[in-house]
Amino acid sequence: MSKHILCAIDLTHDQDARAILAEAGRIAKRDGATLSVVCVLPDYGSSWVGSFFRQGTMKEAATAAMETLRRMVDEVLSDHEQVQCIVEIGTVYEKVIEAISECGADLAVVGAHKPDLADRIIGPNAARVSRHAPVSVLVLRL
Repeated sequence: MSKHILCAIDLTHDQDARAILAEAGRIAKRDGATLSVVCVLPDYGSSWVGSFFRQGTMKEAATAAMETLRRMVDEVLSDHEQVQCIVEIGTVYEKVIEAISECGADLAVVGAHKPDLADRIIGPNAARVSRHAPVSVLVLRL
């Protein structure tokens, strides 16, 4: 049984994110666990690329993502009393692994699509989280 679950979702895939969130909520309720939900916004990758965006763009994106995340959590998990919402900026799998440690999760819930050729060469985020996370990871096939 888990005491603290971290659910990682991608807000750009609304239906998948809702399905992952619902399953993580079901597990948290069953176990009496607390629940944290994280979404990660990719950064620019370099300061040179970032120079093409106006000042404050990432902060605005993070604020908008937090509002969207909270709204989704309220809709999908309306029966949960308190859910911690986290928005990070950076490399997805690295930030998910950091969030696991920072919130003290003992289980992570992530989603994965059927892998295509690019995933087999580069490696999907779910696979990287599974390989490097310090806790058990439940990968939901979408």
